[in-house]
Amino acid sequence: MNISEKFQNKLHCVCDNNVLFEVINEIECDFGVHTVIQCTNCQELFSVNKKCSAFKNIFELLKINTKLYSKKEKFDYLSNFHPF
Repeated sequence: MNISEKFQNKLHCVCDNNVLFEVINEIECDFGVHTVIQCTNCQELFSVNKKCSAFKNIFELLKINTKLYSKKEKFDYLSNFHPF
């Protein structure tokens, strides 16, 4: 399952609402390009492909949506980050 498919169903957001996230496939920060999701309620952006200080960490959503990422996906996310 690719990243976009993971977000086709409603998920619980940090704003305490169940929402359908919008997937934005390419958004730039100072260090590169990301795939991000945006909450349609609170408008918060979460980087889903790698850790980046410009966006919220996907682990904030994984705390409340525990089955969203596999162990390998979590490891890959944490292993792929920008220098700070």
